[in-house]
Amino acid sequence: MNYQQYKNIILTTAKKSIAYGLKHHSRTTLDHKNIPAALLENGACFVTLEIHQQLRGCIGNLEAFQPLIDDISHNAYSAAFSDPRFPAVTDKEFKQLSIHVSILSPATAIQFNNEQDLIASIKPGIDGLILEDNGRRGTFLPSVWESLPEPEDFLRHLKLKAGLTESHWSDSIKVSRYQTEMIE
Repeated sequence: MNYQQYKNIILTTAKKSIAYGLKHHSRTTLDHKNIPAALLENGACFVTLEIHQQLRGCIGNLEAFQPLIDDISHNAYSAAFSDPRFPAVTDKEFKQLSIHVSILSPATAIQFNNEQDLIASIKPGIDGLILEDNGRRGTFLPSVWESLPEPEDFLRHLKLKAGLTESHWSDSIKVSRYQTEMIE
């Protein structure tokens, strides 16, 4: 699906969700009237907020369980006010925010025999990864390739994000891939 044709609606929805949160200290409820059918289908996204190209919040869902337009609104609010790494966005910061919406494809399991096999099957710059093992889970969006361009480093840092050691490996490790369409 090409969501670029809905760029204005997507970014306006995210921005209005944050503005509503600043004013009312709560989430907004969207009116689905006049929303294109493609945005009313269940979809998953991450909303990333930046100020001067520095991360200011990022929250999302890996699985589609609600209309995409609602996921965008919900995640924009959460990125601004509920990312545990940052305090809530202020009125002053709101004017400086860059909003990026990554719309996710459904994740598919990667089949591999060992760590080298996994590394060889990863598509740098394209794949987002979900790594799961020992009850832990972490994900990196494809945009993380910009700061970790080597597959070995990407995987090592993803293990750390999941709460595992960077050298962790087991026969029970699961990795799935997804792609994103970036709206910014």
